[in-house]
Amino acid sequence: MNDSQYNFIADELLLAVEEAIEDCGTDIDYEGVGGMLTLAFKNGSKIIINKQAPLHEIWVATKFNGHHFVLENDQWRDKRAGDEFWQFLSAAVAKQAEADITLAQP
Repeated sequence: MNDSQYNFIADELLLAVEEAIEDCGTDIDYEGVGGMLTLAFKNGSKIIINKQAPLHEIWVATKFNGHHFVLENDQWRDKRAGDEFWQFLSAAVAKQAEADITLAQP
């Protein structure tokens, strides 16, 4: 994958996360700026998702830890645990929102 492909795919992922947050039915604020998406929860915690263009990765920082995702076979996977991005993000958002939330990839 070249840099242009990475940037297109990563930007599409961040937009898809915004759409999923809008559609989840829970009041979660979000702001996307320059390849970084910040999700803010009522309890004051945040999840930060950002592009790491030089590495062709997506990094996710939660209240509890950080994860690095790489694109493998058309799926973003955690480099450490192998978790799929959407499953991981759904669990992290539900935990930090203190609500039953499942994010769906649009």
